Amino acid sequence: MRRQVSVSFKNSPPVRIDLHEEPPLPRDQARNWLDEQFVAMECEPLRATGKLLMADRVVVVAQAAGPTKFADEAWARAFAHAACAVLGKTSVNVDADALVITY
Repeated sequence: MRRQVSVSFKNSPPVRIDLHEEPPLPRDQARNWLDEQFVAMECEPLRATGKLLMADRVVVVAQAAGPTKFADEAWARAFAHAACAVLGKTSVNVDADALVITY
């Protein structure tokens, strides 16, 4: 099954990550990876209640990472694997500036 993730930033071309036929990441590993990145980048929850949905976590980590982190191919692939796994989607589009995810 083909999976792909696209992440866009203002004033930068979109970053497209094709995962081709690579096996999917287990959901619990994906969640752990995103949690680690969220903490390491000192991200803040989007909602005042502190509740953080997986989609929120994906977009906040993408925003915090910025184009620089996505230039690291290994990190970008890990992000793509994690995003597809936690969201249960084969195609994910993240607009990091607008904090929006579409499928």
